[in-house]
Amino acid sequence: MFYKIISKYEDYFYLIFRIFIGFLFFQHGAQKLFGWFGKDPVALMSLMGLAGIIEFFGGIAIFLGLFTRFIALISAIEMLVAYFYIHIPMGFIPIENKGELALLYFAAFLVLFTKGNKKFGLERLIFKREF
Repeated sequence: MFYKIISKYEDYFYLIFRIFIGFLFFQHGAQKLFGWFGKDPVALMSLMGLAGIIEFFGGIAIFLGLFTRFIALISAIEMLVAYFYIHIPMGFIPIENKGELALLYFAAFLVLFTKGNKKFGLERLIFKREF
């Protein structure tokens, strides 16, 4: 029974997943770049500024379904850099070094990289194909 429902609506579930990941990632970038959501903005010409740019524009692109595979690859690399550069020095266990979110995003971006937009996304609408 569950398999029928899942297979029938798989593309819609994946669309919801992609939209959520894009929207949440966008918020991290907006927080870093503009100080939205209760944080001070970071210096644009810094590693955190670069992360904010990737997160802000990458989140919007993933949300809209534009160049999802490429953006997911760049974002996955950013999450690995964040984890090993920022979190690992504070300890190896992700929950203790506050790196669990970076690893969750990394896993989500791997899924987005492998699956792309599927049926729904502006990329397919504009270019008639997925890159």
